Amino acid sequence: MHGGAITLAEQFRARNTMPDLIIASSMLDLSSFLALTRNITRDIPAVMYFHENQFAYPWQETDRDILKGRDMHYCFINFVSALAADHVFFNSRYNMLTFLQGAKKMLRHFPDFNQPDSIETLKQKCSCLHLGIDFSNFHFQPSTQGSADCIHSPAHIPIIIWNHRWEHDKNPEAFFNALFRLDEEGFAFRLILLGENFRQRPREFIKAEEKLGGKILHSGFVKDRREYARWLNYGTLLPVTSRHDFFGVSVCEAVYCGCFPIMPDRVAYPEIINPLFHKDILYKDDEEFYKRLREEMLLWNDRDRRRYRQEVIEKLQAHISKFSWDKAAPEYDATFRKVIRKFKREKQGIYTAP
Repeated sequence: MHGGAITLAEQFRARNTMPDLIIASSMLDLSSFLALTRNITRDIPAVMYFHENQFAYPWQETDRDILKGRDMHYCFINFVSALAADHVFFNSRYNMLTFLQGAKKMLRHFPDFNQPDSIETLKQKCSCLHLGIDFSNFHFQPSTQGSADCIHSPAHIPIIIWNHRWEHDKNPEAFFNALFRLDEEGFAFRLILLGENFRQRPREFIKAEEKLGGKILHSGFVKDRREYARWLNYGTLLPVTSRHDFFGVSVCEAVYCGCFPIMPDRVAYPEIINPLFHKDILYKDDEEFYKRLREEMLLWNDRDRRRYRQEVIEKLQAHISKFSWDKAAPEYDATFRKVIRKFKREKQGIYTAP
């Protein structure tokens, strides 16, 4: 976020091209990039797409940026980049609202010239443009959901999926603590642990492999997308404990593959799940999570509950499918064309003004 704008500006100038639109991610200092390329970019509209924002990104107490007192600088880069953009898109309303609230709070700490009106300026050019997801490898087929016999696990035993990053913000402690309790009570289940770990192996996963090793069918990152999809298709139950998620791609992928979700009523999850099922799927705290998961496992082989789960899954899949790129791409194209037309009209108005 510090040096990327300089490097990308050099590469952009070397290309000697004139695109119709510049789309920058939230990891770019767009204001610096535009300043370094102003002889070219002054006639090109630029938009920001926030897959995440630094105001709501979770920090660990031991993070070196907090220890060095520089954590708010990333927030400021996000803020001035958004001000420099012609339009600002967010992958969820939760992302957009936390950005605007965080920026407003940050400006209050400035001793003077804190520009409170800039928040209203930002609001006028902010909107939500949900993330597009590539479902092409998942081959969704409702009739084959839960084909767990392929991995030699009895069909009447739930197969639990974890398919998030192995990081603290995904709250693995609450996830595994609930499973440890259920295991001690004698509940039968199998476990598939997917997801990438960028640093050291978290202690929660080490403990889980020690205590639940006989129930684990797979543990670790899968590089191949088709292999990843295959594991998801084996899953039947998706307990989610994350404290942080700006959208929830992994949740959408697992639900699309037929996993029944139990999710927290926070972050972006209420936004991506069909509102008709909020009451049955969303929980408030860790204890309610455990109780929901336990009840689901108690009723796993109940005929009526099984039928209900299947009906819910199919409706959730239909709802999730709206994020598929074959539906999202035309919306993106139309939205970006509007930005380009608006930019040209405004430039023409400036040039023709007396």
